[in-house]
Amino acid sequence: MSVIYVLLIISLTVAIGFFIAFVVSVRSGQYDDAYTPSVRMLFEDEIIKESSSSKSKDKSNNPSNKN
Repeated sequence: MSVIYVLLIISLTVAIGFFIAFVVSVRSGQYDDAYTPSVRMLFEDEIIKESSSSKSKDKSNNPSNKN
């Protein structure tokens, strides 16, 4: 039973150590993305296509299309 307590204390110590290392690295800017904003303007915007149901709906409601 004492082995479980020792392993629990060791695992909590390691987990707290990793958490502190993570917080320190986030605060120091380790995970900031400095590359993507500089090339974001080079990416082309996606063209938004209308669905075929909206096109047929517009044609049926347009009075100038009546034969």
